[in-house]
Order: sequence, then C-alpha cells, then structure tokens
Amino acid sequence: MSTVSTHVLDTATGRPAAGIAVRLETRSGALLGDGVTDADGRIAALAPERLGAGDYVLRFATAAYVSGFYPEVVIVFTVADDGHHHVPLLLSPYGYSTYRGS
Repeated sequence: MSTVSTHVLDTATGRPAAGIAVRLETRSGALLGDGVTDADGRIAALAPERLGAGDYVLRFATAAYVSGFYPEVVIVFTVADDGHHHVPLLLSPYGYSTYRGS
C-alpha cells in the first residue's frame, strides 16, 4: 500500500505556489482525497488511507492561482509498489512539468 503527497512550485517566480486546490481521484473519477497547497506549496497527505496498486489522477485547479494557458493540470500516475509517492508539479503560466519525487 502507498501514500501520496504533492507540492507545487511556481517556476516563473521561483516560489512555492500556495492556495492551489488538488484532488486525488481514481482513474474512473471517484474522489479519494483533496486539499489545498499550504504556504510552502505542499500537501503532505492526499488520501486518508493507503492506496493499492493501480492508476490514479491528481487534478490541480491552477486557474485560481495563475492566469495562463492551462486552467487545470491533470497528472495520471501508476502506483506499482507500496512506497511513498511524491508527485511534484512545476508550474508557469504557459507550461508545466512533473516527476516522481522522494
């Protein structure tokens, strides 16, 4: 079983992105957990329980934070082991990237 956390960094300002609503969903869209990034741009735990193997979706409501090309960022990822999964988002008005963090 795995746990999930995230953080958002604003690459245009070089600062954490606070106040972004994030949802953790199953691949079929069922809500598993949600939260809002803190002053450090982080959400330490998105799901109240550990996740089993499978595909999951992180949905970031970026339009409320930055005006730009992407009003929402959706990251689909696979949990295949029982470790912690940290999924950061690097955000700017006209681009974003992500990676598996630690």
